[in-house]
Amino acid sequence: MTRVALVAAASVVAATLVDDALAPSRLSHPRSPLALAVAAALAAALLVVVPRARSLAMTLGAGIAAGGAAATVLAGVAWRDGIPNPLVRGGIAFNVADVAIAAGDALLLAAALHHAWRKRGRLFEPV
Repeated sequence: MTRVALVAAASVVAATLVDDALAPSRLSHPRSPLALAVAAALAAALLVVVPRARSLAMTLGAGIAAGGAAATVLAGVAWRDGIPNPLVRGGIAFNVADVAIAAGDALLLAAALHHAWRKRGRLFEPV
């Protein structure tokens, strides 16, 4: 399961960095070193903890979200003037990492709820 999460994360990181590098953008937003450190810690936690649940959908969601967080960290280091936001819709600017974080979190939450529902009889067992 861990391999699935790592492949998903690496795919998101690659897609984000390629998109940020190839799509010119005047819009960017800086991230503080603390925000980048928190994103790195969350990405690591998602990649370590979630695959232990042995749910493919949860692992995939965690990998996608972790990849978005890791891509944010790498973009924050690579682009000193701020993380590029080449995707603009209406008045909102964002990048592939932002989309991956939202999609990964949605998949992770939906899969966790489904997993809990399927195993609901075990939810009240003592740990």
